[in-house]
Amino acid sequence: MRLNDTNLSQMKPGEPVRIVDIGGGHGIRQKLNLRGISEGSIVRVISINGPVTIEVDRNVLSIGRGMAQKIRVSRM
Repeated sequence: MRLNDTNLSQMKPGEPVRIVDIGGGHGIRQKLNLRGISEGSIVRVISINGPVTIEVDRNVLSIGRGMAQKIRVSRM
């Protein structure tokens, strides 16, 4: 883990980040991959109130906080 890495649920809205690691098992990785979220993806945080809402590849989606906490990101 690099110094400026954190998890997705701690980012500020409007902030673009790069996904550096996805914790958890095969199931969570598969669910996220089907939504276009994988290691190396660049996403923009839209909202962290309630579910975490992000934009990835011009698509807006919401994921649960537990899932967002397993996604390690690096600020850009």
